[in-house]
Amino acid sequence: MTRSNRPSLGALLFFAFAFAIGTYFTFAAVQGDFGLFRRVEIGAERNALQQNLATLDSEVARMENLTRRLSDDYLDLDLLDQQARSVLGLLRSDEIVIR
Repeated sequence: MTRSNRPSLGALLFFAFAFAIGTYFTFAAVQGDFGLFRRVEIGAERNALQQNLATLDSEVARMENLTRRLSDDYLDLDLLDQQARSVLGLLRSDEIVIR
């Protein structure tokens, strides 16, 4: 009896199956729902949302400043005059409107 140097069919099937499983898990680790590409997308989305939050925070601070300036405790007459002109359309007697 001579032994051949060829691997048996069972060993080939085992390594082919192990390679296929390894390839599948590698693909899932890169492309899957919890993979590397999804992590990069989530990071980019987080950065965009943080910029949006910073913009909204500055807008809220501006609105709080305007509200405080029109409150009973602190009244800014220039801001009150500006709001009366823009919202109510009021004019002074010495002004001329050109449309």
